[in-house]
Amino acid sequence: MPPAHVVAAIDHDQLADVTKAIKSILGDKAVSSELGPAFEKYNETQFTTTKLPGGATEVLVSEYNKLAEGRYYDVETQSSFDFDHESGKASAVQRHVVESAHADLIKSVVDALGAHTSEHYPSSSHGVYPTSSDSALALVTVANKYSPTNYWNGRWRSSYLYTPSTGTLTGSIDVDVHYYEDGNVRLLTNKTVNATVGSSASAAEIVRKIAGEEKKFQEELNKAFGSLNEGAFKALRRQLPITRQKIEWEKISGYRLGQDIGGGRR
Repeated sequence: MPPAHVVAAIDHDQLADVTKAIKSILGDKAVSSELGPAFEKYNETQFTTTKLPGGATEVLVSEYNKLAEGRYYDVETQSSFDFDHESGKASAVQRHVVESAHADLIKSVVDALGAHTSEHYPSSSHGVYPTSSDSALALVTVANKYSPTNYWNGRWRSSYLYTPSTGTLTGSIDVDVHYYEDGNVRLLTNKTVNATVGSSASAAEIVRKIAGEEKKFQEELNKAFGSLNEGAFKALRRQLPITRQKIEWEKISGYRLGQDIGGGRR
C-alpha cells in the first residue's frame, strides 16, 4: 500500500474491497500481518471516523487521541474504545475521562469547534485533545463526501495545535478530491497555518481564528479554480478540429460528422 498521505480518500467499503482482492491472492494471514501497520497509519493520518457500539455519533481515530494497546478515546462521550484498523469497527467501549490542566478549555473548545463544523462542513467529525506533554491542545476536523456511484470522493482535513502559554496556533489544512470516471483526476492540496491568537484566548476566539484561516483558504481555492478553467484546462482543449479548419456552425446540420469534420473518406 502506498504511503498514507498519497492514497486517495476512500471509505471503509472501498478499503474492504481492496483488502478482499489482496487476500484472494496472498491469503488472510499474509494480509493481516503485512498490511496491519499500513492500515493503522492510514487511519490515523486520514482521521478515520467510526461509530461506537450503540451510538449515533462518529468519533475520530488519530495519533492525538491514541492510547496504549490499540485503543483510542473521545472527549465528548468520555469513553475509550478498541479499533480494528482493517474493518474500521470500534468495540470494547469503556469510560475514559481526560486528565489535563486545560480540561475546562478543552470542553469549551469542543463545543465551539462543533458549532463551527456543523455550520460549514456537513458530514464532519471533530475532536480536541491534550498533547502528550499537556502543553498544547490538538484541534482536529475531518469532513468526508463519498459518491462511488458517481465515481468521486472528497475529504477535508484540518489539524491545529494551540499552545495556551504562547497563544500560538499552528497546523495544516488538507483537501483531497478524486474523480475516477473514465480516467483519474485528483486535487491534492494543503495549506500551512501559523497564527497568533493570544495566551488568554477564549474558545470562541480560537475557533474564530480557525474559521478565518479556513475561509481564506477556500477563497484561494476558488480563485485557483477560475485560473485553471481559463488557463491550463482551456489549453488542453483542441482549438481546431483535425482538419485545421474552424467549424461553420450555421452549416452544422449539413456536416457528415465522421467524414467532413474528421477528414475521412466518403
